[in-house]
Amino acid sequence: MKVYTRQQLALRNGQDKPEIWIAFRGLVYDVSSSRLWNKGMHYEHWAGQDLTEELRDAPHTDKVFDKFEPIGQLA
Repeated sequence: MKVYTRQQLALRNGQDKPEIWIAFRGLVYDVSSSRLWNKGMHYEHWAGQDLTEELRDAPHTDKVFDKFEPIGQLA
């Protein structure tokens, strides 16, 4: 599996590049196809970063990541 740096992840925020990526528990996910991540924002969460710690405040469980295939690992 390809390894991505935090800098590479940060560029995929829906603003700087068209891809919308997030990381969770060491895996990187491309959520570009999700309408819930329109323009790189999902409620108060921004794409291009590791959202592992922010999940505890979410109204859903980590099962939400089952909808997406991981595209890589976070370095």
